[in-house]
Amino acid sequence: MTHGVLVIEDEATLARNIGRYLGRAGFEVRIAGTLREGWFAYETFCPDVILLDLALPDGNGLDLLARFRAHDRLAKVIILTGHGSISTAVEAMRAGAADYLTKPIALGELHILLDKVLGQGRIEEALKYFQGRDARDSGLAAILGASPAIAALLAQITRLIEAERSLPPGEMPAPVLVRGETGAGKELVARALHFDGARSTQPFIELNCSVLPSQLVEDELFGHERGAFTYARDRRLGLIEAAHGGTLFLDEIGELEPPVQAKLLKVLEDRTVRRLGAVRERQVDLRFIAATHRPLEDLVQQGRFRADLYYRISVVTLTVPPLRERREDIPILARHFLAQQARRYGRPHLTLDAEAASALIGHAWPGNVRELRNVMEQAALSSGADGVVRAVNLALAPLGSRTPEPSVQTLPEIERASLLLALERAAGNVSRAARSLGVSRDTMRYRMSKHELDSGHGSSEI
Repeated sequence: MTHGVLVIEDEATLARNIGRYLGRAGFEVRIAGTLREGWFAYETFCPDVILLDLALPDGNGLDLLARFRAHDRLAKVIILTGHGSISTAVEAMRAGAADYLTKPIALGELHILLDKVLGQGRIEEALKYFQGRDARDSGLAAILGASPAIAALLAQITRLIEAERSLPPGEMPAPVLVRGETGAGKELVARALHFDGARSTQPFIELNCSVLPSQLVEDELFGHERGAFTYARDRRLGLIEAAHGGTLFLDEIGELEPPVQAKLLKVLEDRTVRRLGAVRERQVDLRFIAATHRPLEDLVQQGRFRADLYYRISVVTLTVPPLRERREDIPILARHFLAQQARRYGRPHLTLDAEAASALIGHAWPGNVRELRNVMEQAALSSGADGVVRAVNLALAPLGSRTPEPSVQTLPEIERASLLLALERAAGNVSRAARSLGVSRDTMRYRMSKHELDSGHGSSEI
């Protein structure tokens, strides 16, 4: 890809040398010697990067920098300055310049700097694209349905959004807890609160707490300083800091370990976060949304979830109804997903016949909206050349073969059961059980201690 570089420099020899060098390197170059010529070239050439001298015959380059930034806040400007004007270059950086070079210019260094600035520009454009796409695919309009249950949920979300818009600047909205079965659409609710709310132009950061070990979840949320632990070779920003000004969405919050719960409560109470290994706390301002498919009250009773955190995150509670409780929405959702898959696979004019629609309405939908989406994708691929989706094209599990909300074991429960099974098969021999699990004996002893299996299970020290 050929990138355009505008050189605004009144030293003709320097400008000509820069132009020749960059031209040989594959850049398209325009040269201007004054503020007026520079602005005209900017408007007609539309460069990717501008090299701007501060001392020009008809004025100060800082004035042109301000004009560039007012026209395009993402304009990439590199300042060219003499050694005696470095303080002015620093002022230009504060005004939005991407970087600066001091004269005499090292052309090799200029090439490296251009590559760096252009790389940052590509990242910013990609981020802008993905943020725009998220905004288009999210919001209240993404929650489809005409049932009373969905209408009530949309009304609740709308009231919350309006309440947030009335808050004074810098005040954090009340935390929201979204309840609902797996696949019901809890993430859509979180996205609607963000992308239709007052923070829509700020980051939307999400983390599923069930997919990572507790140590990694803590590092993901809080970040770390260089040297905080063995492999911490660089400073790392946590997701809480990354969400500053926007929204932090924690899905399956019931999976958090107690130490992480305590640190998260402190963030919500004090509005501060401390990276692992850091001594300084940092102020954060964010909207906090959590989601769970599990009854947190039961986890509180079992001592597996902090009561104070539960009360803090459930100031506002929204419940997403399961699909079986809003059957009138099933044809609407089915046709929506069918149209999506038709576009994806290049199969226009896919339709749903009456028998197929009736089968969808009568299904139990233990996997809720997510299951319906997957069924419609399979139907789009298996339907005939006429484009009609019939009941035979629907991969529906037999009614009654699955419970509406399947029982899901937690990772600690699975680990404990695996340890017990290994010990039972090894007749209580810890070393043999460890080998069968592919871990060291010390790791096996540690895991047994963690799950209180040190005694009473016939374990042998051999």
